[in-house]
Amino acid sequence: MRVAAGQAVSVSGDLDANVRTAARLTRLAATQDVRVLVLPEAFLTGYDVAAFDGPLPDAEGLDGGWLDPLRAESAAGVTVVVGTALRRGAERRLSQIVVRPDGRADAPYDKQHLDGLEKTFFTVGDHGTSIEVDGLELGLSICYDGCFPEHAQAAARDGAVGYLSSAAYFPGGAHRRDLYYAARAVENGMYVVFSGLTGRCGGFEFIGGSAVYDPEGRPIARLAEEEGLAIADLDAGLVAQTRATHTMISDHRGDLGPRVRR
Repeated sequence: MRVAAGQAVSVSGDLDANVRTAARLTRLAATQDVRVLVLPEAFLTGYDVAAFDGPLPDAEGLDGGWLDPLRAESAAGVTVVVGTALRRGAERRLSQIVVRPDGRADAPYDKQHLDGLEKTFFTVGDHGTSIEVDGLELGLSICYDGCFPEHAQAAARDGAVGYLSSAAYFPGGAHRRDLYYAARAVENGMYVVFSGLTGRCGGFEFIGGSAVYDPEGRPIARLAEEEGLAIADLDAGLVAQTRATHTMISDHRGDLGPRVRR
């Protein structure tokens, strides 16, 4: 199955412009036979204080026409996973919207680990989520989630062969970014599709770095800070082979007993 991590500039607070950009990247992905496209964190609203503090789309309002340009391009056969800030009841969440080729759109996952200023605006999600595309299970993740090994491990233990991360890294974070997502891949013998926001959004700068990592943690497709797609083929057979050779998932001990000091 062909997957892609897309990156582009997001405009703070401009849903229509950002949906059009997402649709354009989806159209490009479809021409290259991509089946799953991952786009960055808070891409549809913009990752910016003004956007976070302003009006947000509602999780119950995804059937409205504002997503139609993205639905139209997804219909070519691309499942799109894209980050947004949204309202869920009385709460604000950082979420991933999933748009499917049959026109369905939902927001099945809310970020479970909030970082820095996000804690001022948002409530943490209360469950992990995987989606199924072409018979393959793929775990969902938003940025800081991927810094915690247990998050990706939970997806892998549940059967995921890929881990889809919508993210936004600031200048100075490239070293940590590249370590985290390669580690999540090699620890769990699965693919990681990392999509990073790039360029200026409101008052912030972002550094892109979108990539696909194979089950050994090697980057097999990568972008710098340019707009584009990092495309690779996900091979479930290679995941099974890697996990049979490196048995970290099955060998993992959830309880190491009490700590002893001498």
